[in-house]
Amino acid sequence: MHNRPYPTVLKPYGQALVDLARERKEIVCLTGDLTRQCEIDLFQDMFPERFIHAGMAEANMVSMAGALARCGHIPFVHSFGVFSTRRPLDQIVNSVAYPNLPVRIVGFMPGVSSPGGPSHQAIEDVALMRAIPNMTVVDVADAVEIRKALPAIVDHPGPVYLRLKRGEIPVIFDDDHEFSMTRAQIIKEGDEASILANGMMLSAAIAAAEALDAAGVSTRVVNVPVVKPLDNDTVLDVARRSKLVVTAENHSIIGGLGSAVAEVMAEAGVGCPLRRIGLRDTFAEGARTAPPLFRKYGLGTQDIIDAVWSALSRTGAAPAAPVVDAAPGEYAPV
Repeated sequence: MHNRPYPTVLKPYGQALVDLARERKEIVCLTGDLTRQCEIDLFQDMFPERFIHAGMAEANMVSMAGALARCGHIPFVHSFGVFSTRRPLDQIVNSVAYPNLPVRIVGFMPGVSSPGGPSHQAIEDVALMRAIPNMTVVDVADAVEIRKALPAIVDHPGPVYLRLKRGEIPVIFDDDHEFSMTRAQIIKEGDEASILANGMMLSAAIAAAEALDAAGVSTRVVNVPVVKPLDNDTVLDVARRSKLVVTAENHSIIGGLGSAVAEVMAEAGVGCPLRRIGLRDTFAEGARTAPPLFRKYGLGTQDIIDAVWSALSRTGAAPAAPVVDAAPGEYAPV
């Protein structure tokens, strides 16, 4: 892994989809009138005959994708997370998930990464998709993981929901990083607290673990890009070897990664304390930029540090989160 601050890559998803489509002619690309914003202007330019403008009609777009999948295509459907999950939910269930078709639903600007307020903040998309039978849910953390995830999901059985930040994406992992649809990855060992994170929260988890280690709290970090099906074995293994488990997600604490981990631990009878970092059953307000929203709603690096420090009943002030400057438009670790 790279040391912070992380370098960034522009439009890694769009380029990865084009690279994959060169090899896989059955891939078709659909847009809900957010072509450039979802990085698929690259696909439109390269493969216009396999590109479909569905307009601002996401329910119809998903139904079209289901029909295309029945004809042997592998449709990738694109919009912001709220518009690719919440708006066409009935069509996702009936036209895609119930017939168990290979449609890949891609939702950009997850959680409070969108400054656009409740109408644009997908804070419940993971919960919705987790609840649908046959659906696989993936939330990747960096540009390398995006590039590795696409070949993994293209032939995965049934529908997949892929959750992505758009624009400039951090490079956390080295090029030899291995992405798995079945296994979470322990990227840093420790024997007191375990932080399980994914997506945009992984960089915050890494930064929190570094600060905690420096303050004498041995902290493990686990990357959990696949929320459903969850890697129960790894979750239970780290929980049994920890004094505390903390989950960190750019999503409501209801129904997402934190809920999935809690369910597995409870059913297995693992009595390790659990703390969940995420939106606490609230809508978020709008803002000009996203990082202040992460801090205001308790999704910052400092919030992870404070949760570990207090849950382990450490005395004195918790260590301070490192300050990471970001250039305009650059992803900023929170």
